[in-house]
Amino acid sequence: MKEIVNRVANSKLVTIDLEDLYPPGDRVSFDISQWLLEGIVLREKDFRVSVKNHDWSQYKGKYVALNCSTNAIVPGWAYMLVSLHLAPYALKVTVGSLDNLESILFSEILQNFDVSEYANQPVIIKGCANKPIPQNAYVLLAQKLQAVAKSIMYGEACSSVPLYKRK
Repeated sequence: MKEIVNRVANSKLVTIDLEDLYPPGDRVSFDISQWLLEGIVLREKDFRVSVKNHDWSQYKGKYVALNCSTNAIVPGWAYMLVSLHLAPYALKVTVGSLDNLESILFSEILQNFDVSEYANQPVIIKGCANKPIPQNAYVLLAQKLQAVAKSIMYGEACSSVPLYKRK
């Protein structure tokens, strides 16, 4: 009887799991429409009072996505004012959805991600994730790896999809 050989374990494939780069911390969405008259009109004086009286400490150590759930036209300074009050507490503040927040977080992480150890290596970008990894993160990582990797695949070692092979 022939010995069963695990070719995947013996291969030179290097796997990158974006979950390993996922920054810990709660993500919260903050809807400023609660401080607009009837959810659509920003009255500066009332808005400033609401911002001033809000307990910002509850966002300590959290990632915050600012948005307005109504069709109100919100001046840019309103988001800036809220972000300045959040700054001493929140880890990161963005304007947009929680998906936008994740995309921005991963853009920053991948911008500083050192790919030199993947030079001339066959790389698999792990596809299945239990955390909300944005599609943009996979695209950014693949583009960054293209400059150094021998090949890039997506998925798992046993069932990967080839994406790029250096000529």
